[in-house]
Amino acid sequence: MVSTPPSQASPAQYEVTNPEEKVEALISESKQDSEIDLEFLYTRDIEFRQETIYFIVVDRFCDGDPENNSGPNPELFDPEKKDWGKYWGGDLQGIIDRLDYLRNMGVTALWLTPLFEQVESLFIEQAAIHGYWTKDFKRINPRFIGKDEEPSLNKTQDTRNTTFDRLIDELHKRQMKLVLDIVCNHSNPDFSGKKGELYDDGVKIADFNDDKNKWYHHYGQVQNWEDEWQVQNCELSGLATFNENNPNYRNYIKSAIKQWLDRGVDALRVDTVKHMPIWFWQEFNGDIQKHKPDVFIFGEWIYNNPNNDRSVEFANESGMTILDFGLATAIRLALGQWASGGFHLIQDILDLDHRYYSATELITFIDNHDMHRFQTLNSNPEVLRLAIALIMTCRGIPCIFYGVEQYLHNDTNGNNDPYGNNDPYNRPMMETWDTETPIYRAIRLLSGLRRLNPAVSMGSQWQKYLTPNVYCYVRRYHESCCFVAMNRGDAVTIEAVETELPDGEHTCVLTRRKFEVLEGKLHNLELHPLDAIVLSHVGERVKARTIVRAQLNGVKTQLGETVVVIGDCPELGNWDISKAFPLEYINTNTWFGEIPFEESAGKLISYKYALLREGQSPLRENLVARRWVIAGEGTVKWRDKWATGRES
Repeated sequence: MVSTPPSQASPAQYEVTNPEEKVEALISESKQDSEIDLEFLYTRDIEFRQETIYFIVVDRFCDGDPENNSGPNPELFDPEKKDWGKYWGGDLQGIIDRLDYLRNMGVTALWLTPLFEQVESLFIEQAAIHGYWTKDFKRINPRFIGKDEEPSLNKTQDTRNTTFDRLIDELHKRQMKLVLDIVCNHSNPDFSGKKGELYDDGVKIADFNDDKNKWYHHYGQVQNWEDEWQVQNCELSGLATFNENNPNYRNYIKSAIKQWLDRGVDALRVDTVKHMPIWFWQEFNGDIQKHKPDVFIFGEWIYNNPNNDRSVEFANESGMTILDFGLATAIRLALGQWASGGFHLIQDILDLDHRYYSATELITFIDNHDMHRFQTLNSNPEVLRLAIALIMTCRGIPCIFYGVEQYLHNDTNGNNDPYGNNDPYNRPMMETWDTETPIYRAIRLLSGLRRLNPAVSMGSQWQKYLTPNVYCYVRRYHESCCFVAMNRGDAVTIEAVETELPDGEHTCVLTRRKFEVLEGKLHNLELHPLDAIVLSHVGERVKARTIVRAQLNGVKTQLGETVVVIGDCPELGNWDISKAFPLEYINTNTWFGEIPFEESAGKLISYKYALLREGQSPLRENLVARRWVIAGEGTVKWRDKWATGRES
């Protein structure tokens, strides 16, 4: 278990892991009930909602070390960058060389396509430039590191001074995080009669064609995508599909990922999560988070939607959040394809946020490596800027696909073809690094806003004005708020719109235009064509020796009801419900708040939730109080589900 926060964390943040079984024994042994050293129970709470993620296809970003380009099989490298199925030279040194470019744009977390060693052959005229045909989960693709660091020359995990380690160090020096892309569902496809050959740091441990130890499923390819059993057990595109029932496989994949976390990886993106049963993910995430409790994990359930019960269950119960394909599809329809429903399509998705336990942690995006780029749908750069402004200010954690800020786009296969800019043509080589483009500037400004204003990263979202062409909403948390107005159509004037901002003059974060708020409203608001206005007000932040970020799900509240936290400490009213700490409404399924602890910091407390109802008795949870050791300093995260209530 990791108990010492990495040096890049400032201030240190902590979360308690499994305290209930350990605390009493420790207290008994030490005969002290306060100021006790419980460091082994704590870890940082990484608040990933404040991050701006930048997703890089490593081979197509920047060639920082030409000496590694030929790799183990020189035939798979195209120095002219014309064969889209071959390697073009991007590597980890290239990313290191561009870290300041990314940091200055406001990027705080890098998601890289998988770095693991891949098979070195063509499959359907394509090499594994994407990183999803893994040969060895404990070794790095030699095309991404120095020639003298090739896995065949060293035991990968014994060498801690590689380009990979330097990348980690340089990221952390800049207060940036690394998201490692992993795939647990499959290894590699059939290459000249070889399939599913898997290695453990150079030692062969499995072979699909000689699977005497049952590492793989052997049910053929998926024939019926509506059949859940087939989706979870049959092959995806001919890839050797792991048998998750085999404990040897599970131990191998978990040990491999833990080794990379020990090297400094901060977060995980998990590929093809719908193709494995949820019990596997619950076990996997439980073990990974026990090993490194501060790791943030998100998965790819492709084309998930809040109306899809299975994907919602996964997001709520698997131990990880997911990429928000539902919102991405709505944005691409409304702004990319100019669907007649316009912004209504986006609000329709947000209206279903109550189905998620943590809608504010969904990963938002407008395009990625598995779909044609946004500019294939709409080539107008001003529309692209509008879409970026939307994901940077709405609920969720924004993820930018590499090169968007440079309008990176290629029409090799034709824009008129609906798949013309799809894989592999949505993965062109990054060529320009202009820090003055409007998109680069917008991301920089809005990333700063996300870190400055807690309403944008953690708060609720309230629609204030909505037509197919005009969308106004407010993000709200505690004493902070942010008003956003967008117009996809012709110039328009709105007679009055509620902003929840304090009265007075406010300056747009993006345009520096001045706006006067009177009685909380903007009057005669003029929106230009393809306009985006962002007005921010930051109230006083919660400050304390220790802050508990408490989130409660599963309580169905009505208008006028309030959720409070009561407990046996002064911060929670010493069981006096009139002095309990009130949480804030996020949606009908989620209440959230930052509870400041001073006197009880470092102590064991008991707490539970209650529902205050006007004109009725309070409704308390029907359970024995929860117990928690409040860290001596930093930030703690509580994630709780409402237990059946009982009236006072």
